This record gives sequence, structure tokens and C-alpha cells, in this order.
Amino acid sequence: MNKRKIPDLVVFDCDGVLVDTEGPMFDIFAASITAYGLPVTAHELATEFTGGTTPIMRDEAIRRGAALPPNWVTLMNTEIHARIAQGVYVFDGVLDLITALEDASVPIYVASNGTMKRMGLSLGPSGLWERLAGRIMSRETFAAKPDPAMILHAMAETGAQASHTFMIDDSVSGCQAGINADVQTIGFATEGQDTRLTAIGARVANSMAEVSRLILG
Repeated sequence: MNKRKIPDLVVFDCDGVLVDTEGPMFDIFAASITAYGLPVTAHELATEFTGGTTPIMRDEAIRRGAALPPNWVTLMNTEIHARIAQGVYVFDGVLDLITALEDASVPIYVASNGTMKRMGLSLGPSGLWERLAGRIMSRETFAAKPDPAMILHAMAETGAQASHTFMIDDSVSGCQAGINADVQTIGFATEGQDTRLTAIGARVANSMAEVSRLILG
């Protein structure tokens, strides 16, 4: 029988890994940018901006010709928060994996380029917000991914070794943060981003059950 692996630390991204907020968010972004003069689909935006920030998307949309108003980021945040508050899907296997890690006394952190308010709305209904309280990090406090600052902070807090730390992210920027931190990086690919994540050195998994096997054996 194979010996069960026990990692020092597991860091999860939030959107697109723990909860499926990416779809609703990019639907809202696409409808707004199109309305302001730059026709674009949710799929096109997701392909280019998953793992990025709303200000980055705003700046690029303006550069390409969208006449976005000065308060566009605020407008989008308000609309997205309202949509997320209606409920979002927790990916199959997430709660089982987190329970297994907790049972093995493995520290769990969340590192997101989103806001704390958005994560509170998306993680609250499943109980993950409370379960992971104090271990949820965002770009509001740390440098945004691909900077490894959030991962390095979690490692410093727990004394984890890089070789025994895992980062799970669905975006190029998030996986690059894992690579930059020199930790074991798993690309969670449910939207066909396998090739892009593999290209930067992430080990790709297409389900949370596969993620669990990679982490725990």
C-alpha cells in the first residue's frame, strides 16, 4: 500500500477553484463592455483575464476603444456582488478535500486576486468563509498574483517548506505565482485552459478528486 502523503501547506485560489464565480462575473463584464462600444464575449474575456483584476481589464478595454465611465470598476463590483449574493456553485469535491486536509492537520490558506467582500459573499453560504477565517488573503493586502507574496506569507506563517507546499489555481497568473514561490503548483483546468497552464510548468488537474490524489495520494 502506498504511504499517504501529508503536505506542509495547501493554498487555494478562490474564484474558479473553490467556487464557480468566473462564469457569472465574465457574463457581467462582457455585457457592460459591449454596451460601452467594444463587442466582446464572456469567453473571450475569460480566456484573457482569468486571474487578473478588474482595473487591468478596464484599462485594456479602454485601450481597445471601450468608452467606460470613470466609476466603471465600482459599478461592476456592485453588480457582481449582487449576483454572487444570489448564490454560486461550490466545485464538486472541494468540501471533501478541505475536510480531509483538516483531518490531517494540514494548514489551508486562500490566496485571491479578488476582494475580501466578494470572497465573503461567495464563500459564506458553504461555510468556507468561517472555516478558513484568518487564512484568507487578497490583493487588497498583498501584491496581486503572479507575485508570490501571498503564498510566501502563508509559508512563513506555517513554517512550510516549498517542496511540501501546494498551490491550486485556475489561472496563468495564479499558477505563475506558485511557480515563482517554487512550490508544487496544480492548474485546476475546468474551462479548457490545460495547455496554457501546462506551458508555464503547472501540473494540470481537471477535477477536485484529481487534485486530492495529487496532494494526498
